[in-house]
Amino acid sequence: MKKIKKIVDLSWEFTAETPIYPGDPEPSVTVATTLENEGYNLSTLVMGTQTGSHVDAPYHFSNTGETIDKMELDFFLGEAVVIHVTGKKANEAITLEDIEEYKDEISDGKIVLFHTNWYKTRGTDAFFHHPYVNGEVAKYLVEKGVRFIGIDTINADQTGGTEFPVHDLFSEKRLMIGENWAYFDKIDFEHPFVIALPMKIVGCDGSPVRAVAVQWEEE
Repeated sequence: MKKIKKIVDLSWEFTAETPIYPGDPEPSVTVATTLENEGYNLSTLVMGTQTGSHVDAPYHFSNTGETIDKMELDFFLGEAVVIHVTGKKANEAITLEDIEEYKDEISDGKIVLFHTNWYKTRGTDAFFHHPYVNGEVAKYLVEKGVRFIGIDTINADQTGGTEFPVHDLFSEKRLMIGENWAYFDKIDFEHPFVIALPMKIVGCDGSPVRAVAVQWEEE
């Protein structure tokens, strides 16, 4: 029997300061009712479908793509391969050369996490000039049977660019992308099991998630 040995939270907290892609709805948390006035505490949340740590459904980049409520839940959990690319600089692509040493680990159904450590630049202009996944890497992962990738930057593609090869390909192939995650450097164990379940938002392009990496312990 397995039991949980460790859980690493890979998600941004949700506040008015939660980092968002430029132009997305500004998040907020406000008081709707109070225990003193209405007899119970309740808050109002304002967020975009891709506020904070989130996942992109195919519909995000295609009007004919699948919406988040139609994606099978087994997309959002599974064993992950963490690709360490912390040496990447601003606006630098993650290439096939960068994933060469991980190719034996990348296989059908695996979740691939790109660990750039760029989340630590939050609150600075550098946050939006992050490393990104190039089209060749995305194509290779799809050919290997990877259905879900996650990255600790605001965007899997280059922010501010005019082309979005990762989003276009994953949308076309009915696959998932997780973005604006964090704390991949806290995963200090092998074979993490990732869980990042979306809200069941009907007809939408994506959803915020509470992404975690689980370490299992054999009894």
